[in-house]
This record gives sequence, C-alpha cells and structure tokens, in this order.
Amino acid sequence: MTLMLLDSGSLWYRAYYGMPDTLTAADGTPVNAIRGFLDMSARLITTYNPNRLVVCLDGDWRPSWRVELFPGYKANRLEDEESEEEAEPDTLTPQIPILLDLLDEFGVAMVGVDDFEADDVMATYAHTHPGPTRIVTGDRDLFQLVDDARDIKVAYLAKGISAHDLVDLAFISQKYSIPGDRYALFATFRGDASDGLPGVKGIGEKGAALIASHFATIDDAINAARDSDQRLPAALARKIIAGEEYLSIAPTVVNCARNVPLPQIELAMPAAPSDLSRIYEIKDKYSLGASVDRLISALKW
Repeated sequence: MTLMLLDSGSLWYRAYYGMPDTLTAADGTPVNAIRGFLDMSARLITTYNPNRLVVCLDGDWRPSWRVELFPGYKANRLEDEESEEEAEPDTLTPQIPILLDLLDEFGVAMVGVDDFEADDVMATYAHTHPGPTRIVTGDRDLFQLVDDARDIKVAYLAKGISAHDLVDLAFISQKYSIPGDRYALFATFRGDASDGLPGVKGIGEKGAALIASHFATIDDAINAARDSDQRLPAALARKIIAGEEYLSIAPTVVNCARNVPLPQIELAMPAAPSDLSRIYEIKDKYSLGASVDRLISALKW
C-alpha cells in the first residue's frame, strides 16, 4: 500500500510563489497558495495513486532540542532578534488556516507533533511504514530518507510539478557523485545555508562529496584524517580534524528524527462524504473554483 507524505510548508510556499497573487476571493482574501496547493495535491494523487495520504506539518519549525545543540539552527530565518516565529509573507499567513480547514473537511489526515518538524514526522512515517512511500517536497534535505530496498522515494518539486524528479539512490549518486545512501553524511560536512548550518569550515560541496565517496561515517572520516589516509588531501584532513566539535553534534541536528510519537489515526485515502455542502461552501466563499473540483476528481469521489 503506497503512502504519500506531503511536506505541507514546502508545498504551500511553492504554491504561493508559483500562482498569481491576483487570485483572490470576493472579499479580497488572497487564495493563490490554497489553489496552488489543491492543484498540486490533485496532480500528485492522480500520478502516484496512493492508498494512504498524510499532510505533514511543523509542530515547531525550530525544535528546542535542535536549537539547544546548535543555537544557530535556522536563526537566519528569524524575523528579528526578539521573534521566534519564522518570517512568512503577509498574504500567505491568512491562507493557511483556510487551507487546513478545507483539508479537514476533505478528511485528509494531517499530522504535526510538538517540538518536531514536518521532516521528522515524514521520516518517522517512512521509517515505520512497510512501503512503498512517496515523499513530496521541494527540500533536498529529505533525500536522506531515500531507500531503494524499502521503495522510499522523494517526489522532488524543484522543477515544478510537471517536470518533477522521482529521486532514488541512483539520482542522488549521479547528481552529487556520492553513494546514494550517504546523502546525510554529505550534507553534514557541506552544511546548508538555508537552515543556518555552516557545515565543517572550509569544506564545500566538492570536499564533502570526496569524503562521502570514500567513507561511510563521520568517525571513519575523522580516523582517516588523523591517520593521514592517502584518500584525503592533507588540507581536507586538517579541516575535518578542526571541525570535530561541530561534527559531534551536527548529525543530530542534520538528520531527521525517526522516533516521533505519531498519533494513531486513520491514514487511508478519504472516502466521499454523504454531504459535500460544507466543502462547496468554502469553495464558493473563497472562489476556489476548479481547484476544489480537481481534488474531488483526484480522490475519485
């Protein structure tokens, strides 16, 4: 039974920036993110025909346990030094409650867990579900979850819905010149500026790829650096040794948690309700038009 996991934030940001901001309800409420999210969801459901579906939410976009280990985690996204909320476009913010209310009326499972990110929720579902699993996101961080043996793949939306990539281990290997199952190791050394993660000082994508190509774990790389392993240029070995303190905490920050206490809820594709009046009421109130109809059609109601 195929499980589809939707990275909610990734999808509604992509929808917001990908759809015209002229899409509004009669009262002027912006609805471009709502319509885009519904359209993308309908396309993805039609393409992958999942048996189970979960919209995964951030319980906390800066979990306390990550920030405690590394205070700089996503600090670059703080609106200002006094705020603990992620900056969000003013015309996107009011759309999210409307979207979530509508998805609730559709009966779609939505899961967010306190002090965990949506990435952690998706990782735990992928880790515990027997597969196949399709993770829908525009975030390459989730490449670390790809597992060919368990048929876990990422529907990667960087190129948009129509040209999206279905990422497996071969895709990762070809794109980054590393063994496909070492993406998390590669990302740990390289860092990720969008998350405020510096990586190991002086090691960029090329150096991280060399390390991940030759070593399966951080300890392997550190031991090789200490032993003057011929596979490591001397300058790169010195950078690894200098970065040991960061490397001692980075995996917990970089790697998705796979032990999130998930709620026991029904994940099956929602069945058609006997009465669609509430869905049509929201559709009409917010001028959602064909976007609602497309999702109804994708669900085969």
